[in-house]
Amino acid sequence: MIGASVVTIALVSYSIGIISEQVKKKLIPRVMIFVTMGVVLDVTATIFMILGSKNSPFTLHGFIGYSALLAMIIEVIRIWNAFIKRGIRSDVPGAVHLYSRYAYIWWVIAYITGTLIAMSS
Repeated sequence: MIGASVVTIALVSYSIGIISEQVKKKLIPRVMIFVTMGVVLDVTATIFMILGSKNSPFTLHGFIGYSALLAMIIEVIRIWNAFIKRGIRSDVPGAVHLYSRYAYIWWVIAYITGTLIAMSS
């Protein structure tokens, strides 16, 4: 249950960060803070869910979740790299902007499938 709660907070954090980035197309503090916080919360939630699950961590949902987490870790690395190179309030590079959108959509799909699996159990 702790993992499920923490991953929902990660969803809120990711949503604030990625939607802000998609709308503003700028490396503003809100984007940097919320996307980074989302990854930290997501890693924490994943650890809690693995520890609290009776199932093997190597399931179809596990693969989807781990790949979505990896996509968001890559997103944070890319966005921080752009921030370090370009500075605060600079434009988000087009490739990072596009990757952010697809990584976030993949992560939301993983969140929804996890929620549906948990509800059906």
